[in-house]
Amino acid sequence: MNNYDQNSRVVIVGVNTNQDDFDYQMEELKNLAVANDYHVVETMTQNLYKINNKYYMGKGKLEELANLVSHIQVPIVIFNDELSPSQVRIISEYLSCKIMDRTKLILDIFNSRAKTKEAKIQTEIALLEYRLPRLVGEGDALDRQRGGGVHNKGAGETKLETDRRKISQRIKSLNIELSDIKTKRETTRKRRQKSDLPIISLIGYTNAGKSTIMNALLELYHHNDNKEVFEKNMLFATLNTSIRNIKLHDNKEFLLTDTVGFIKKLPHQVVNAFRSTLEEVLHSDLILHVVDCSDPNHKEHMETTQNVLNELGYTDVPIIMVYNKVDLLEANNSSNSSNGVYISAKYKRGFDHLVELIEEHALKTYIRCEMLIPFQDGELVHYFNEHANVLTTSYDYNGTMLYLECKQSDYEKYRDYVVEA
Repeated sequence: MNNYDQNSRVVIVGVNTNQDDFDYQMEELKNLAVANDYHVVETMTQNLYKINNKYYMGKGKLEELANLVSHIQVPIVIFNDELSPSQVRIISEYLSCKIMDRTKLILDIFNSRAKTKEAKIQTEIALLEYRLPRLVGEGDALDRQRGGGVHNKGAGETKLETDRRKISQRIKSLNIELSDIKTKRETTRKRRQKSDLPIISLIGYTNAGKSTIMNALLELYHHNDNKEVFEKNMLFATLNTSIRNIKLHDNKEFLLTDTVGFIKKLPHQVVNAFRSTLEEVLHSDLILHVVDCSDPNHKEHMETTQNVLNELGYTDVPIIMVYNKVDLLEANNSSNSSNGVYISAKYKRGFDHLVELIEEHALKTYIRCEMLIPFQDGELVHYFNEHANVLTTSYDYNGTMLYLECKQSDYEKYRDYVVEA
């Protein structure tokens, strides 16, 4: 006996237009379905020169799909590509079940995973923008007219027009809320920049291990007291932007941020709605591009991520390639480079070199100097032991001599104590 809900059974369908990665796309579609708690019972594919503008697939294949759906009584069919409103309407005439395309599936996952107010607003905007052009196919009731008065003066407006107006107004209202949140975030970002702490952003394909890397750094540097972020081996496990302060053993600090992962055919509604969040990456001092190097399609994942960055307006923020999950490679043929590092976030391997690269690229603003702290200002010695990398400490009759590396802001603030060479 199956232990899953019968209403969660789905058939996934795809058309291969001579795409090299088509099999991977279908496997990814299956994983997306699983991420939304569906159970894939059948897969149907067809090879075509191009997608059929009317039926999506060939008419005969669509009839075959209709027979399959009728025979196994499956409640949902998911298509690998975004369907046009007319395709939805025509396919619905053949299939006696719910129809969903890849875009709607991803949007539903986002909707179920959104936890913060901002993520919920962004997801609702994306869903409404997806729904707006598809209202025509939502039922005959939308064609009925409303209003007109007792003497039928004028036709009034159709329910379709009413719904369109309501959705447009809702999108406008949500965008105003989102704009207010963006303004507050910009204020927070400026405050972070004034703190003189470098900002490092984790980006990458969904499920590449960004959250695992953040948690590993928190644990390695003893910051894991209720600050770990949610991680799970699942597509789009989290949508929420996380920011954590990482203090290294030498007291050098940086802010590490993580946000939503990318995916092939990421719906443009998602990119548009999450644009203000994703653009935060462009204000970073350094980007860590996380790649699941054990995935045979990791090069395509890298290209997808770079394409989204380019769409957001990426210019010249330095990037370090972080090849994660090296423990899953059959042969250990990985080799670090000046701009890349192979790690296992699960087993915390390779982090020494990763931190070296972070220090080299993002912590260059630390200034090495010598300071003489008079005994009456002894609290400063404690401050620097907590917030700077004190290399040596010595004493003479004038006070405490510190040879250290400190943030530029601290160097400027306490410059009077600096011993000039």
